[in-house]
Amino acid sequence: MEQIRVLVLNRTFEPINVCNARRAIRMMVLGKAETLAVDGVQVRSEHMEVRVPVVIRLLRYVKVRRYGRVPFSKKNIYRRDVFTCQYCGQTGGQLTIDHIVPRSRGGKTTWENVVCCCRPCNTRKGNHFLDEIGMGLVRLPGKPQFSCPEWMSPHLLGDIHTGWEKYIHPIRT
Repeated sequence: MEQIRVLVLNRTFEPINVCNARRAIRMMVLGKAETLAVDGVQVRSEHMEVRVPVVIRLLRYVKVRRYGRVPFSKKNIYRRDVFTCQYCGQTGGQLTIDHIVPRSRGGKTTWENVVCCCRPCNTRKGNHFLDEIGMGLVRLPGKPQFSCPEWMSPHLLGDIHTGWEKYIHPIRT
């Protein structure tokens, strides 16, 4: 039951989190959430029988910081670049972080100068400028302005349950 993931919606139906089934059932039993979609799995206890939810909605509105400063970190660079090499477009594999303008040549560690890249592209680029070795960027990097639905990309959520599709908006790039 711990492996079953449940999409948590705010009272306004915006996705705010993903939790495990145990936590979702607890919120329902305590009267903090209602079930919007269920799967075929049932959980039984001595006193009750509950179908495991796939989507729950909180009964009280929870204020979520929608926009604001996203902290600069390696994890957030991967999220901004959707776990995709910004030089060749490959997803997955061994991803690293690369400075577009190399630090050895005066490049700074900023949102605009750091991208996610695969190990072969990072090795190929080394400490060169992109135009020196004929490489280019898939997308220009920038400081992200994530809101909750975009932040919950498939790469962060893993496999999206079919019951979630009408509640999660497509990712805007």
